[in-house]
Amino acid sequence: MSKSIFNPDNQNINLSAKIVAGLERISEAFKVLLWEKAKIIGLSPIQIQILIFITYHKLEQCNVSHLAKEFNVTKPTVSDAVRVLLKKSLVEKVMSSSDSRSYAIQLSTEGENIVKETENFAVPLQNQLNQIEDKLLEDTFSTLSQLIHRLNKIGVLSVQRTCYSCKFYKNENNISYCNLLESVLPNSDIRLDCPEFQEI
Repeated sequence: MSKSIFNPDNQNINLSAKIVAGLERISEAFKVLLWEKAKIIGLSPIQIQILIFITYHKLEQCNVSHLAKEFNVTKPTVSDAVRVLLKKSLVEKVMSSSDSRSYAIQLSTEGENIVKETENFAVPLQNQLNQIEDKLLEDTFSTLSQLIHRLNKIGVLSVQRTCYSCKFYKNENNISYCNLLESVLPNSDIRLDCPEFQEI
């Protein structure tokens, strides 16, 4: 019998294979929801993702190099997306004071309006999660946050700002603690995208 993750017979005897198959289905749902919104407003999925990202992140994270790492795509892909967003007046350039060739992008007023229209694309996923009991959600989140950390460590995900990789994080006797907040972190308080994140 093939031991492929995608072989249903193998999934029936291998729980991790079954979980991977489940994650693939969820990623498909995410893409479908994003594409539906993209078609309505005439942007590509990556353009919408860039607009939403720059809405909630620091200016120094909103340049082509960082965005390429953030979304695991090439710099030319991001450059093309940003060029369209500039042409549609959805973003504006903020030139670097130290390098005249370098710039970051920020939302224009029109871009802010587009984000208000699009950032709710994943709400159907959240609505379904809200119907699952809290204990199961906490266990699911604990598994996902550890999986994201492990994928980053082996180079599959190039950027992460989760507690597990932060210099302020420590774990003693299986208890998570943040030295910046000076507080114990229950599993549900582990952050996936922390504004105060500092790499070890």
